[in-house]
Amino acid sequence: MQEFLEAIVAGASGDDIAAISMPESYRAAYVLRDEIEMFAGVPSADKDPRKSLHVNEVAVPQLAPDEAYVAVMASSINFNTVWTSIFEPIPTFAFLAKLGRESVYGARHDLPYHVVGSDASGVVIRTGPGVHNFRPGDRVVIHCNYVDDQDPAAHEDSMKAANQRIWGFESNFGGLADFTVVKANQLMPKPAHLSWEEAAVNALCNSTAYRMIVSKNGAGMLQDQSVLIWGATGGLGAYAVQHVLNGGGVPIGVVSSPEKVELLRRMGVDAVLDRRMQAYRFWKDEHTQDESEWRRFGKDIRALIGEDPDIVFEHIGRQTMGASVFVAKRGGTVVTCAATSGYMIEYDNRHLWMKLKTIKGSHFANYREAWTANDLLVKGKVVPALSCVYPLDQVGEAAYQVHHNLHEGKIGVLCLAPHEGMGIDDPGFREQVGEDRLTLFRRERA
Repeated sequence: MQEFLEAIVAGASGDDIAAISMPESYRAAYVLRDEIEMFAGVPSADKDPRKSLHVNEVAVPQLAPDEAYVAVMASSINFNTVWTSIFEPIPTFAFLAKLGRESVYGARHDLPYHVVGSDASGVVIRTGPGVHNFRPGDRVVIHCNYVDDQDPAAHEDSMKAANQRIWGFESNFGGLADFTVVKANQLMPKPAHLSWEEAAVNALCNSTAYRMIVSKNGAGMLQDQSVLIWGATGGLGAYAVQHVLNGGGVPIGVVSSPEKVELLRRMGVDAVLDRRMQAYRFWKDEHTQDESEWRRFGKDIRALIGEDPDIVFEHIGRQTMGASVFVAKRGGTVVTCAATSGYMIEYDNRHLWMKLKTIKGSHFANYREAWTANDLLVKGKVVPALSCVYPLDQVGEAAYQVHHNLHEGKIGVLCLAPHEGMGIDDPGFREQVGEDRLTLFRRERA
């Protein structure tokens, strides 16, 4: 891969890049099928991605007609990488085996190792004969919706397709590597004013937040509607805040420290709750929720904005869903995309049906939504939530930081890029967007 890196850094043409011989192997971060029992009996919090994530050479897979090879300059950590690395809720090798039974090209994915990662920025180096919108030399970012067009449901909304998957989680050859193979309909233009690591961290979380809040497939927020955002400085929440502000809504950010409160203030959020300072205890014990705490939480929200929230941006799951359903406005919507604190949720259904509320499920984004969310980055209307960057050989530590919520925003991972700050092609527009905005989340690495 060194020859590709040198060509990319030198600004070689697409033809020159296409003329470089393909390697037989590449460096990648992966988990092993024969280690799926390594954490048996260990509590989730004690399962250590530093022990299960390996970085070594793996074989280059065959290219399908509708796919592209991409030299990965940078990637990022998402919660699905953590789940894969601790083999929860199930080992991801079951996903790969299912994909392997679907087709000849699907069989490539069913391997004794799983290359992980669901974000990337890089350069196209080869395309299959069915690819027509991208060519070698194109600088791209990759979104994680892995789907084909043979399911009729996919033509209404690709997220409804029966064979829809998340690349690098439910498929192999993910982005935490020096190289990847993706479907052409996963490719999007790289924002020219961003570095490789800044461009790499957005696609999964930014697209997810866009669909949840803006799209008709999510909450479809209107101007002046209020949105309660859990984890408002986290990987999802930081993009949710930006979409609410851009759309003329009123964000109410819930965070867990004075430093995160101050970060939200700098983002332009007036209504902020520090849940640790307020010491909310939504559960009396493992089995019993406390409605009086829901009521206290709702009262604190009304004290900030004068009303209950129209929309609740929910991704915490078991710990918060009862409170989310309770505090949503009569006729309001709780839109949920994840359950990082547990997926077996409980809430008081009386507060849902008697007050005409809606719980709406949301999962990543279709290509149009992902492209539109990326275009907001291209135009500088949304900025990366990048907090710190690790090299690929420290991917286990990066995943550990996310597993234990020791980060804000997103953690980037350098793959082929040898150092930070590379890949900025439009410094003039970067200056217009503002270095202070682009580095708002940056901090020293732990």
